[in-house]
Amino acid sequence: MKITAIETIVGAIVIFIAVSFFYFAYTIPGVKNINGYSISATFNKVSGLVNGAEVRLSGIKIGTISSQNLDLETYDAVVFMTISEEIKIPEDSSAKITSQGLLGTNYIEIEPGWSDTMLMDGEVIELTQGSVDIMDLLGKAVFGGAQ
Repeated sequence: MKITAIETIVGAIVIFIAVSFFYFAYTIPGVKNINGYSISATFNKVSGLVNGAEVRLSGIKIGTISSQNLDLETYDAVVFMTISEEIKIPEDSSAKITSQGLLGTNYIEIEPGWSDTMLMDGEVIELTQGSVDIMDLLGKAVFGGAQ
């Protein structure tokens, strides 16, 4: 079988496009690591929350979820977040897991408190609200909460 110059050029273009796709997929601004300090929060339920998900304050991304662990004493989920170092969060702030629309990804929304004391590296947000399962809500609405 004879390979022509046109087939070689088309093959090179396809390979270039594939490599470019993977390069941009791994270097887009939303995927890069955030340098900052670590805080945590304990939730009763973190359904749909994944490592790398956004942490937002007033709708603006200020950090990412770095890891999630299970507290073996309380069986609650402990979520560790990396927050951008220029953002200071009052210690009486609250955190809740919410989603971007009906089918969107879950993220943590921090609602700032009024304290003059700010959270430091390694500290914990005490006031939390876990994720709400849409299927549970629909089931309760349809079946009237009957089990």
